Amino acid sequence: MSYLVDIQLDTASTALNPVLQLSLRNGRFYLTTTNAVYSHGDLYDNFLQAFKKLDFAKNNFNNILVLGFAMGSVPYMLERVFHQKFHCTGVEADDKIADWAERFVLPELTNPVNLHRGDAIDFVEKCSLQFDLVVMDVFLDDVIPQQFESDVYLQKLKNLLGPNGLLLFNRLADTPVALELTTDFFEKKFSGIFPEASYMDVSGNWILANRKCWD
Repeated sequence: MSYLVDIQLDTASTALNPVLQLSLRNGRFYLTTTNAVYSHGDLYDNFLQAFKKLDFAKNNFNNILVLGFAMGSVPYMLERVFHQKFHCTGVEADDKIADWAERFVLPELTNPVNLHRGDAIDFVEKCSLQFDLVVMDVFLDDVIPQQFESDVYLQKLKNLLGPNGLLLFNRLADTPVALELTTDFFEKKFSGIFPEASYMDVSGNWILANRKCWD
């Protein structure tokens, strides 16, 4: 039925997200706020487009980190669409979203996922591990909090990357204002920390990368 009409599973209001709605759409878990889509399984299109352009033979993502885990769209599509084997560490600040992810999504995945509940800033500050892939997908509704745009934070993300590690940083670019802000961030901040930075326009978002990684 979810291919014909959205099936609402649950709603919630939390300190971080006053409006949360979890539905089934096209057979996938669909997590939305007032102005944003947080997750949609392997139909989470911005990362789906980005991953389709990656050469997985040249990028061995054995150990991945997802900041802003939501309903686990990133590990879900890496496993189900791209048939990757990996260990995933996820960080999700909203307890209700983490509850839903643990209830509905994690049991469907065969790759191991270690889900941390808490703020991504704190996690990045304390983490001493390195990862082959770091996905930065932290939003509050349709806004990236300013602390996730600082040079200090970007440098800490850089420290989390292992040899040949890849950082993918999701940014909105769906309006003239959002596009200007994202362009400014890429040129004046992101490229300063990552001199070989590149980006991919994925229809309303830019996925920024610490290095050239797409064909």
